[in-house]
Amino acid sequence: MGHDLPQSPLAPKGGFPDLPVIGGVRFASHAAGVRYSGRVDVMLAELAPGTVVAGTFTRSKTRSAPVLDCQAKLGGPADDGAAILVNAGNSNAFTGHKGVEAVEAITGAVADEMNVPKARVFTSSTGVIGEPLPFERVTAAITTLKGQLDETGIAGAARAIMTTDTFPKGAGATVTIGGREVRIAGIAKGSGMIAPDMATMLVYIFTDASIGFDALQPMVARLTDGSFNAITVDSDTSTSDTLLVAATGSSGVNVTGETAFEEALERVMLDLAHQVVRDGEGATKFVTVEVTGAADHADAKRCAMAIANSPLVKTAIAGEDPNWGRVVMAVGKSGAEADRDRLSIWFGDVQVAENGLRHPDYSEEAAAAHMKRDEVRIRADLGLGGGSFTAWTCDLTAGYIAINADYRS
Repeated sequence: MGHDLPQSPLAPKGGFPDLPVIGGVRFASHAAGVRYSGRVDVMLAELAPGTVVAGTFTRSKTRSAPVLDCQAKLGGPADDGAAILVNAGNSNAFTGHKGVEAVEAITGAVADEMNVPKARVFTSSTGVIGEPLPFERVTAAITTLKGQLDETGIAGAARAIMTTDTFPKGAGATVTIGGREVRIAGIAKGSGMIAPDMATMLVYIFTDASIGFDALQPMVARLTDGSFNAITVDSDTSTSDTLLVAATGSSGVNVTGETAFEEALERVMLDLAHQVVRDGEGATKFVTVEVTGAADHADAKRCAMAIANSPLVKTAIAGEDPNWGRVVMAVGKSGAEADRDRLSIWFGDVQVAENGLRHPDYSEEAAAAHMKRDEVRIRADLGLGGGSFTAWTCDLTAGYIAINADYRS
């Protein structure tokens, strides 16, 4: 799966970007045969002593053993080195005590090979749910991975974590603080089972900034809300979502309280989140859903996600049909406070409804023309208050069904 699928028409045109090299991080990737033969499916990242690791995770009640293990290890002492090992092909989820045993075996083997504490080894798995992970195939690859570690190996790492993804995802930024450069580089995977509270989504971001855990963790949580928790492909929340941000400190630049750093990290996270939507299974449209005028932020998010998750809205977009009645439906069912007679709706710059009625100058032709674009924008103003939220999604096509009907074959 994944590598055999035609590339999404919404993929970035330039291919995988040139990312800044991050001091204190080296990468390796390898074909370990976890599920598929001849496919790179394991990646290792080595992190220098002093690296601070923060993260956010799925809120699924059936979250996997690797997720639980990573959650328990956040905030540990950063004096020692650390490592991240990720496999694709098997999510090691819903595997009971065998899942825990697999995590223990992998983290133990990495700790021994890399000479770092087991408490500083983070592992993730992505792929099929419910099948025991053949972890010995992963542990057998660790020596090979160690021998291939390279500070420029991030593109291979991005490819190794793919499942039904049709392209590897990367984003980077360089920001000047106090006259010195701070670099950020991140990779992600995700294509289906993408919903708020994250998804079958794995994200690893690396920076040479110097920042403590107590400053980095709330920043990452805050930025996740407006990026990875603001996207949806299919409303399904995965068992395995993991986002880790590793700050090596190698630049020597303390970014605590520096808004320029937070803004750069936000750009990288948004870029990666948007790439996940652009690779939505079967997607042909990238859709921005903006809700304004809600009673509060929570209502705005509730309403935006209801629109973005609606199969009827998403199939109308696939059919390039400006069916604004479906947007009205989604607003009404969202649970957000709403008043039919204050609701206004736009497709792109075309206003289709105003204060609960079709806009007097509404042009079906202009709205239909907007729907033919690769990038579609829907805005709903509830006319009630100052709450706003933007979500991103894709259309729902026959391709999504074909990919997921076939997933385990």
